[in-house]
Amino acid sequence: MRKYISILFVLLTLVSYKVRADDATKLFYTLRTKIATVKDYRADVKMKIDVSFMRIPQLKGTLLFKAPDKMRLERNGGLSMLPKKNINLTISNLIPVGNVTVIDIGNVTVKGKKLRLVKVIPEDDMNNIVLTKLWIDEANLVAVRAETTTRNDGTVIMDLDFNKYMSYGLPDKVTIYMDVKDYKLPKGVTMDYNNEVPTAAKDATPKAQKGTIEINYLSYAINTGLTDEQFNKK
Repeated sequence: MRKYISILFVLLTLVSYKVRADDATKLFYTLRTKIATVKDYRADVKMKIDVSFMRIPQLKGTLLFKAPDKMRLERNGGLSMLPKKNINLTISNLIPVGNVTVIDIGNVTVKGKKLRLVKVIPEDDMNNIVLTKLWIDEANLVAVRAETTTRNDGTVIMDLDFNKYMSYGLPDKVTIYMDVKDYKLPKGVTMDYNNEVPTAAKDATPKAQKGTIEINYLSYAINTGLTDEQFNKK
């Protein structure tokens, strides 16, 4: 009898694991579909770039995005800045495309909030993303943290705060943490900003090149039909 009970317990455990794994996979694909509904946006932003070897004044302007990876920052009354492709300023660029394997880590609590942690592995060996970990708020279907490891550009961590635009999966604030030695800063950050010139930090060393990008989104205009030409302006 004990033998049959043990076998039954193992079978029930395997079934439970498969159901939960299937549920995590469905959760990821549903989240990715929600994020993909945003084809483009124009947002008024305040951006702060903090790197150990350079002091950069706060940037204010309009951030333009068009899926999958076009982005442009236009400064109010100043120079425009076109981020390098491998600077991932949006959650959509940190999530693998195509077929994936989803591993359910389970429920975790972060800042008193219950989240679902999943690991996502692309099945395409040519994908630049090796692994993405997502902390998902299931009730609101948003990822409040993403940690993505890439083949060529190191690891980037993104924290997202949501409020007014949660239904679109768009954050009110994004904080990105990265190792600057693995990432190129957006083109133009070393230029003169209205006579405010970024200066090298005195205590910077090649080994201490940590960076943080903080973006506050003040307002969005979503899916207005931005054209490719709007991202090619000099």
